[in-house]
Parts: sequence; structure tokens; C-alpha cells
Amino acid sequence: MSVATPIKSKADWRASQWRKDDSWIYHLSESQIAELDAALTHAKGKGLTGIAIKRDDFPLPSLGPVLDELAEELVNGRGFFLIRGFPALDYSKEDASSVFWGMGNYIGSPWPQNARGDVLGDVRDTGRSILDPTVRGYQTNIRLPFHTDGSDLVGLMCLRTSKTGGLSSIVSSVACHNELARSRPELCERHYSPFAYDWRGEEKPGSTPYYEMPTFTRHDGRLFNRYIRGFIDSAQRFEELPRLSATDIKALDALDALTVDPDFRLDMELQPGDVQFVNNYVIFHSRTAYEDYEEEDRKRHLKRLWLSTDKYESRPDSFTNRGYDQSWWSQQAEKRRSEDAA
Repeated sequence: MSVATPIKSKADWRASQWRKDDSWIYHLSESQIAELDAALTHAKGKGLTGIAIKRDDFPLPSLGPVLDELAEELVNGRGFFLIRGFPALDYSKEDASSVFWGMGNYIGSPWPQNARGDVLGDVRDTGRSILDPTVRGYQTNIRLPFHTDGSDLVGLMCLRTSKTGGLSSIVSSVACHNELARSRPELCERHYSPFAYDWRGEEKPGSTPYYEMPTFTRHDGRLFNRYIRGFIDSAQRFEELPRLSATDIKALDALDALTVDPDFRLDMELQPGDVQFVNNYVIFHSRTAYEDYEEEDRKRHLKRLWLSTDKYESRPDSFTNRGYDQSWWSQQAEKRRSEDAA
């Protein structure tokens, strides 16, 4: 039987459903905000901030179980949620980041986000050009096409918004898959075979500067996805790789067309203090281009977490190490922690 057939999943949704129903937004109560503040005070009282904070150092007796329920929704439900109400502007960026880190440890386990081993990342414009093959999109202010990150889950906390633009958007990759399976099964089928991805300078020394992954994989009745069109395109700079065929390009273009279709795309304007989490295996996410403020402290700034979760009993072989040698990234994270502690 062809794999290019629709798959049943609670993560198969259209944007119109959530424009009418905002149950995906969880509003913090005053008592929960006070609990987060108390947890921050507790951690700082132990001399801990940022990534030094462990779950036990950040007690959330009432909010903790809620975060676990939301994490369940990520893996076995719609695949995303937004937490609103934390007054980030009343805190320093460092303290707000510590709160985000503490909350994230109730959702999953932090995972390195780059070859430097960063586990609490900064999403902001560094002034570098995406044309630089070592630059990643989150370091710029350009539009980011729909894509996935290299972890089970990804979380963002908005610290500061941009002057204009910077809209966050998500689509159900399951819905895109199912629509493609119904309308263009031959193109959907192509996405089950590997594409070559550019490492963009973050490969382990001595390894190839690219890796290969399919867009879609079925495993234990679930659909898993991995997709970054820009990295597929930039991998074509390596002469030893075969050129993308006409069918390859049609398959990629057909998927991209679905992601920007208003019927599939759910937009959200993140406010300071908003915390967004999505499941990379069932959600594609993007961001519109933005214009920043001139003042440094007013510039758009988000903190980012990549998390693994134990709510998956198993993953496809190609996803057990996230499709690339993140063990190398993990080694760099441990090295940096040791250097910081010295």
C-alpha cells in the first residue's frame, strides 16, 4: 500500500477551527503568576538563574500539573498552545528568561540548538545576512518560510516585540500531508524519500557538510516530519550532491503552497510575556519579516527552548538523533557548562 494516504490524527486541523475557538490560549491566573514569581525568588535564593535552574529548584505546585497537561496536548492532541499573561515587561530580561527556563523544564528536557551547545537561545536580528552559509534564519529579520526545528518540541517566550511585522504563524503538517496525499499522491510520495540538508557550518569536524532526511515518516501509527526548504535549497551548493529534479521541485513547491494557504495557516501576534510551544513533528512554523526599533533595549527579542519529551514511546530511526549528529552539539553544551563552572 502506498504511504501517500491520509493519516488520522488529532493534529490534523485547519486554521478556521482555531480562529473561532481560542481554547489553544491558556490564560495565567493571578495566583499562577504569583507562583511563578515565588519560584523565581526561590531559585535566586539558592543562587541560581537561567540554565543553572533545575525543575526541583523551580517549584510550581499548582501550575506544574497544568503544564504537564499542555505537554500532553503537544504530543497527543493538536500539537501547539500559547500561554498568555506573564508580565515580562515587569521583569529584567534575565529574570523573565529564568521563568521561561523554569516553565520549560515542566514541558520537557532542554536540547542543544546549535553547534555551540546553546540550550536557552536568543531569537533576534544580529545584523548578519542569510546569504552567509553559516547564518541561520532566526539570527536575521527576514521572513522565515514554514519549517521545523531539530527537536521534539520548540518553545518561544516573547520579551520584546518589533516595531512592525514579526507575526508568528503555524500550520498543521499533518493537514498539509493529508491534503497532498488526496490531491497529489505522487508528490506526497516523494516526500517520503530523503532530501539533502545543508549543515550550514554546524557539522561535526570530519563529517559531511550535509545530511539526509525525508519530509514525512510513518511510525507506530503517527506521522513525523522534518522540513526546512531553505536548507534543502542551499545544500545544492555541494557539487557532489545530485541536482534537485523537476519532480523534487514540484513536490517542494506543492507543500510550500499549502503552508501559506489561509485555510491552513494560523497567525498569532505574540505579546511580551507570551509563551508558545509547538510539536516539531506535526507543526510547521514561520515568521513574517519585521522592522526593529532603533533603541537596543526595544528591539525584538525572543528566548527559545528546544525540548525532548518522554511522552513519545518511540521515534523513527531517522529521528532518534533528530536526523543529524546532535550528540556533537550535546558535547559542546557539556563543555560550555564545565567551562562556565570553572
